[in-house]
Amino acid sequence: MVTAKENGGTGPVTAVPPYWEQAKIELMKRDRIMKKLIPQFGDLCLVGHSDPFTTLARSVVGQQVTAKVADAAWGKLLLLSPKCTPAQIIKAGAEQVAACGLSKRKTEYILDLADHFKNKRVHTAQWDQMDDEAVIAELTQIRGIGRWTAEMFLIFNLLRPNVLPLDDPGLIQGISQNYFSGEPVSRSDAREVSANWEPWRTVATWYLWRSLDPLAVE
Repeated sequence: MVTAKENGGTGPVTAVPPYWEQAKIELMKRDRIMKKLIPQFGDLCLVGHSDPFTTLARSVVGQQVTAKVADAAWGKLLLLSPKCTPAQIIKAGAEQVAACGLSKRKTEYILDLADHFKNKRVHTAQWDQMDDEAVIAELTQIRGIGRWTAEMFLIFNLLRPNVLPLDDPGLIQGISQNYFSGEPVSRSDAREVSANWEPWRTVATWYLWRSLDPLAVE
């Protein structure tokens, strides 16, 4: 499950996804669990972040550490690079980036990410026109960016409506608790349940995250 602190960039937020209300209506019509779950959260909805580099950099910093440790490292990185631009990160260099509390590997990942953006080895201007799998394929060429991180990027930056992040423990736990009375859930089970959500799997996933955590998922 991703909370605002875990995934959030510090850049400006985008507008609410334009499809959200339509998705809610359709999900409540066709899925009995969503019919009960969605009204519990009123007008709350996913809010994305518009700066792709910041979003991805924050995801890398937060990998495999607690939210507290990630927040501390991210805060130091922002002191080093207040605008969190690729050029600032590269100029700071490995030694100063590592001094923010990042491992050698994460430091390498952040610098590689910055290099990809600075030298335009990612096609950010084209992502809106590319399908989900094409964006994932491009992002996972960057060191430290796996499929889960790429899927979170599709959800929180590109606001794609039909992402099903099967590697996300929060999604699996949400399906288990809401659809299987807490019994273990396989990826096959998750796919079967999610077939009823298409083409709004992002929206259903977000509500399952909310069912587990009262904090806003942003």
